[in-house]
Amino acid sequence: MIIGNERHRGTQAVSFCAELWLNFHVLSSIIFVKYMKNPLLLIFVLSLFSISLKAADPSIWTVDSRSDVIKGDARGVSIDQNGTITLAPKLTEVFRTEQPYIWSSTADAAGNTYLGTGGDGKIFKVDTSGKGSLFTDLNELNVSALAIGRAGELFAATSPDGKVYKIDTSGKADVYFEPKEKYIWSLAVMADGALAVGTGDSGKIYRIKAAGAARDPSLFFDSGETHIISLVADTQGNLYAGTDSNGLVIRFSSDGKPFALLDSPLREIHDLAVGPDGSVYALALGDSVAPAASGAAATTTAPAAEGKTVIADKPGPGAPEPPQKSRYDLSGAKSAVYRVMPDGGTEIIWSSATVSGFSLFASQTGNGVMIGTSDKGRIYNVTNEGRETLTLQTDANQISTIINAGQTLFATSSNQGTLFQFGPEANAEGTYESAILDAKTTATWGRIWWRSGGTVQIQTRSGNTEKPDATWSDWSAAYTDQKGAQISSPKAKYLQWRALLRSGGRQVSSNSGSNGSSVSVSSASVSEVSVSFLARNIAPEVLSIQILPTNVGLASNPAIQIDPNIELSGLDPATFGIPNAAVPPRKMFQRSAVSIQWTAEDRNGDKMVYDVYYRELSETVFKLLREKVADNFFTVDGQSLADGRYVFKIVAKDSPSNPAGSTLSGERTSEPIDVDNTPPVVVGIGQPQTMGDRTRIVFEATDASSYLTRAEYSVNGGEWQTVYADDGISDSPKERYPIDLLLSSPGEYSVTLRAYDVNSNSGNARVVIKR
Repeated sequence: MIIGNERHRGTQAVSFCAELWLNFHVLSSIIFVKYMKNPLLLIFVLSLFSISLKAADPSIWTVDSRSDVIKGDARGVSIDQNGTITLAPKLTEVFRTEQPYIWSSTADAAGNTYLGTGGDGKIFKVDTSGKGSLFTDLNELNVSALAIGRAGELFAATSPDGKVYKIDTSGKADVYFEPKEKYIWSLAVMADGALAVGTGDSGKIYRIKAAGAARDPSLFFDSGETHIISLVADTQGNLYAGTDSNGLVIRFSSDGKPFALLDSPLREIHDLAVGPDGSVYALALGDSVAPAASGAAATTTAPAAEGKTVIADKPGPGAPEPPQKSRYDLSGAKSAVYRVMPDGGTEIIWSSATVSGFSLFASQTGNGVMIGTSDKGRIYNVTNEGRETLTLQTDANQISTIINAGQTLFATSSNQGTLFQFGPEANAEGTYESAILDAKTTATWGRIWWRSGGTVQIQTRSGNTEKPDATWSDWSAAYTDQKGAQISSPKAKYLQWRALLRSGGRQVSSNSGSNGSSVSVSSASVSEVSVSFLARNIAPEVLSIQILPTNVGLASNPAIQIDPNIELSGLDPATFGIPNAAVPPRKMFQRSAVSIQWTAEDRNGDKMVYDVYYRELSETVFKLLREKVADNFFTVDGQSLADGRYVFKIVAKDSPSNPAGSTLSGERTSEPIDVDNTPPVVVGIGQPQTMGDRTRIVFEATDASSYLTRAEYSVNGGEWQTVYADDGISDSPKERYPIDLLLSSPGEYSVTLRAYDVNSNSGNARVVIKR
């Protein structure tokens, strides 16, 4: 079978070599022509050929879609919307703050970058040469927002119980505004030079209009929300605010009039950005990160766990992938990006149920945004049409902010707090490490082949621990022939491959920098990698055995008719809408039947047949009842077994999918059951006793092999009526049943008593009464 796109695609293959598969098609065509005049013979010959193929099926793991590739680790490479791996824009570490978090950043007109950190409340300045230094150290824990004023001054907001500081070019900080609010989350310089301040827990916006040294702070807007998380101003005099906990985007026109542009089902608008065409982009989060970012023990959003392939948890061969959700379906979404267009129209250009966005930067080309995430410190580029590219991946836990200083793009990270520059040139080389293939058992590795362009090499490594560690093999020597090479990594349960991409001199132009500049990207690329392997055969397991009540028989329902060409081709019937699950049997009444049902599994996915054995409890050797049963049930004619206590054994064998000498089996024995075919013996006791209109008769019932469960009587062939044992309950091998009758008319009466044992065997007797 093929596990493609980290899903199964069924195939039949004689060996690891794809060329032999072509030979099969040629041979099958010859067989078809030779025997087409005799259809029955044709089907027989082809079925034999098909069965012979199943004995040597390899599995093929193919990674060829974006959903597959994104699960791996990208080091210096990008992954486009089709899953193609190319060299990424060059990522350069500019400055380390030695602080755990960078919460805010901004750049001035001269190209200097300022970094607001936590949890020591420090601000760092990094000049255009990349030299960084401590600019100022504030009293609060976190510098949650930074903004450059019209005169080039730096404003800094701190939390918790924070203040807004005005900092001059020497780093001297003075308290500019103290709103007496618990949190200050955001700052923005408005068109008239006033400073807008977003706060929490009361969700207020303050406006501080400065005239020289005098300051005139005022309450600009009370939103009724918990937090004003984000603020941004455009060149038209509008101010935009993003809130928590109702996920609102509010626009304030130049006259201060508020208007809600967006009401998201996600709770927090974490970041806002304005595009060159006037579009407003909003990053919405399903869970608020505001409280976590306010205290000394603040933590970043946890990085996503590394993906890995687990074959047994994937759909069966050829089964369709689960339907992909629309990006407009935000049920269960962790984050989403909205675009509010200049005409007021709103669309969702990106959403994810697994990735938490943390920062936003509007492309200066006008087509989309860059999103910094806590998903392995990755930066994604998303166009207005929703096309998503993994631009690059860092070693940090999250990308906190993305800003530009002129034509240069910068990103900041947390854990640890670092400033990066990326682009405009592409990396000279990069690597991609795939997700981990879990073969479920020790596997023999076959060939590896791939589709690529430019200078690409592939390596593999293997091991027996779930995550690669020192016990894994070293990376193999590079495989250079993309048409295929024998994998040299040792046999193991897990396998991983990596691609090494190098620029080959030929470059193509790209705008993946998203700031309007052209990024030079190497033509080296990888679009598909396939690995063949043969897992060691694992014995089948019989998981459970169920014995149905006596007299319940099982019979096969009509099987679903399958075109024999489907099975011959090796495709899974599920591909054609035919379910893989076996049709359950129908139940019917069958005198003395003993029916057995069982569940079994084969970890290799092999087809199984079953042998059914039995023995009486006092015997030592099991006797074969039926062999090579294809169904997972069997009905025994109980009358063919003498009364006694029996156990049954089910042996599962994987012989249909393995050659002779390589088959394995597993077995399970049932709990003991009683076989009882002897009916109870019923006799009348003594003479009927009559007193007036009332007559009493007594029956006695005895069962030799089990115990009695109920009794009933009939008078002159009339309806059966329940009668109880003289001790009130039928539960022993011998019971007495007194019957009191009201017989007012003279005549002859025939009274019949019928008694049942636990296996529904019945016996009866008759007593005649004359009055």
